Amino acid sequence: MPDLLFLVGKTSIWSHVSNASLLVKAVMVLLALMSVLSWYIIGYKYLYLKRANKETKQFLDSFWRSRDIEQIYKHAQALRSSPVSAMFLAGYTELAKLSTDDQNREKEADLDNVLRALRRAQTHETTKLESWVPFLATTGSASPFIGLFGTVVGIMNSFTDIADQGSASLQTVAPGIAEALFATAIGLVAAIPAVMAFNYFQRGIRVQASEMQTFEQDYLNIIRRHFLS
Repeated sequence: MPDLLFLVGKTSIWSHVSNASLLVKAVMVLLALMSVLSWYIIGYKYLYLKRANKETKQFLDSFWRSRDIEQIYKHAQALRSSPVSAMFLAGYTELAKLSTDDQNREKEADLDNVLRALRRAQTHETTKLESWVPFLATTGSASPFIGLFGTVVGIMNSFTDIADQGSASLQTVAPGIAEALFATAIGLVAAIPAVMAFNYFQRGIRVQASEMQTFEQDYLNIIRRHFLS
């Protein structure tokens, strides 16, 4: 045990990387890149969802308080990060094209056009909200296995060193095993934040999706009452 502690004390993170085999180094670099990209996505999506939630609340407050649709339209134009605001703008644009004909069939056709515009906007905004988030799920699920692959390679290298040197001493085995375990550690470091962030963002996306679905129904009801009656 003292010998093992002595060996561990002499090592460092850089020594584990620099002394590793080429294949293990490639695994470590891949995991490090996945971790860095994951943290970038986490920071970007956190700020994006936070801004989207804030602007959605602002827009809905304005939408239900104001009775002037032109004022609501101007306010919505300033809230570009809100998916609900984007839906309103799409619906408003289509609403401006409504036919003035009194035939009920044509009015229903106009309402269908508004509905399709709202659905297109909803699909577009949902795609924006979900962009890059699947990468976090991929990182969370794949990183431990990539790290495990590096671990297996490192242990195989340790057995090869034992065979070449004809010795199973701690000095022979420890470096390869340490490299192997370090690859696993990097995999976990990349995976754990990615999984936690993925679950957090999925909840935020579901909240926005629910707001869009509710707004769609409310918006169509208002159009029926005030514009198509």
